[in-house]
Amino acid sequence: MAGHSKWKQIKRQKAVTDQRRGAQFTKLGREITMAAKAGGGDPAGNARLRLAILKAREGNMPMDIIERAISKAVGEAESSQLDEIVYEGYGPGGAAVMVEAVTDNRNRTVAEVRNAFGRGGGNLGETGSVAWVFTTRGELTLNLKPGADPDEIALVAIDAGAEDFTVEDEIITVYTKPEDLEEVRKAMVDAGLEPASADVARVPNNTVMLEAKDALQALRLLDRLEDLDDVQRVYSNADFPEEALAAYSG
Repeated sequence: MAGHSKWKQIKRQKAVTDQRRGAQFTKLGREITMAAKAGGGDPAGNARLRLAILKAREGNMPMDIIERAISKAVGEAESSQLDEIVYEGYGPGGAAVMVEAVTDNRNRTVAEVRNAFGRGGGNLGETGSVAWVFTTRGELTLNLKPGADPDEIALVAIDAGAEDFTVEDEIITVYTKPEDLEEVRKAMVDAGLEPASADVARVPNNTVMLEAKDALQALRLLDRLEDLDDVQRVYSNADFPEEALAAYSG
């Protein structure tokens, strides 16, 4: 998990321009719409929607945009037909890549994803080609404060139902069953431990250490995929050498 988490950490630390914030609002809005479409527009009875709204608020998304996204799902506002699609493929060095997308045009999205893989030194695979590499889990991250004991933090999470945790670069990552994510997050908040992020993610069961050249190419591929308008999330089991991460983040 080392390279995977460091890649995510770099992504979180990157500055967000106004233009990219607008693109991020679009993706957050689509997640809210799909969550409301799947489980109803009342957050009290829809855990996925509650999580989507929480992420939107963390991203400083205005409430009127959030409410409009919910309205699109429950028929109170005009909306195009949106579909959730998962693409699977391979990146440089044989790393597994999974792409979650929400689209109103499947042909456009698959063409863009295929093109991104091709330009990035990878290739789009068949359904099921790499899904076995990942397990869907709840994932919470918390930035450790000076003097904080990660074992004590993990104990709070585990007592609430968490399955595992890792500590790396002053960040503790707590893993749960997807259905237990909200309960564990709430227990941490009640204990004064506000997670920096909470999400249901595809966590790799194993990682592939890439050579420096492949690592840089893979990082660019993952970035290219995430920048696509229809792409919501990108996951990989790639593990990156420190020098490649330094060159990429620099």
